Amino acid sequence: MDIEDLQTFVEVADAGGVSAAARRLGISKSIVSRRLFRLEAELGVQLLARTTRGAALTEAGSAFRDHAARIGSEIELARETIMPEGELRGRLRVAVPLSLGPTHFAPVLAEMATHHPHLHIHTAYGDRFVDLIAEGFDCAIRVGYLQDSNLVARRVGPITGRLVASPGYIAAHGSPETLADIADHQAVMQMGEIWHLMDGDKAVSLQPQGRFKADNGTALVGAAAAGLGIARLPDCLTHAHILAGTLVPVMPQFPVVAGAAYVVRPPGQHTARKVRILIDMLIESFEKNPDLWGLER
Repeated sequence: MDIEDLQTFVEVADAGGVSAAARRLGISKSIVSRRLFRLEAELGVQLLARTTRGAALTEAGSAFRDHAARIGSEIELARETIMPEGELRGRLRVAVPLSLGPTHFAPVLAEMATHHPHLHIHTAYGDRFVDLIAEGFDCAIRVGYLQDSNLVARRVGPITGRLVASPGYIAAHGSPETLADIADHQAVMQMGEIWHLMDGDKAVSLQPQGRFKADNGTALVGAAAAGLGIARLPDCLTHAHILAGTLVPVMPQFPVVAGAAYVVRPPGQHTARKVRILIDMLIESFEKNPDLWGLER
């Protein structure tokens, strides 16, 4: 029984269809179909019922899916055990935030691909929170404050931030001096965003109001620089704007509570070595490139 056939079946079962599984695996639909046909022929049972909407597990397929997934995981672990030190094979599918992904995380992933020529890296960039298990990701990089979940998280570096606005906005509307003053100002922010600030040694939470909202940090930087309001943004996105004078700090006496960057993975006792190596490379990036991350030396 071919391990690739087993893993392909698990992908189809989890993705709900051949087309979605092919996209996850980075192969053609014909290859996926051929592997499924070969596995079903070898087992002598139908695992999937093809429908106009995709594929649904048969009773036999439902019973077989968890066994196939466990076998696949054990084979991957066995391969890691006997591989030459440092060599990675297979596929790493990772979800990365769009706001920092292309500029800050992509170079690390490119370096990883350079060091491991037999590893296939599939990256999905977006600022929505993907469902790692349902969508078939090995891990995700997340920035800010982690929501409670059953995912396993590893902190890889600090993400500092501040309140900023354009000089034009400050000239037109003034600068808030107290936390209560925030209510009188426009904010540019994500939908439902809450600002966590420090008032002395006490953390406080504010829910600002504003008419410009976006789910992408880069878009919020542009809106703040255009004078649309005050924004809470990571230093790695605003550092160059502050140096250029297109953004200025607001209320530095109430610093933003520091966040962090994390690698999160589905629950389970074993962390794949490819994920461990990605974690190590990200930690190294934060340590070696503080200017890139807007961190003080």
